[in-house]
Amino acid sequence: MPKIRNHRGTKKRFRVTPTGKVMRRHASQSHILEKKSQKRKRLFAGESAVSHADLRQIHHNAPYL
Repeated sequence: MPKIRNHRGTKKRFRVTPTGKVMRRHASQSHILEKKSQKRKRLFAGESAVSHADLRQIHHNAPYL
């Protein structure tokens, strides 16, 4: 039986912490930055945990992540 492959886009966009949480980047930080405040841009910089509702789809796309 062949192994299931990870979805390459999912593999690049998410990472798993040592405790098992799936982390993602914030949206809206790549372009049209002039009209956004410094505080808003600063908050985009960090990572945040993926919603519990989306975890099933991520694990389906990347079972070996």
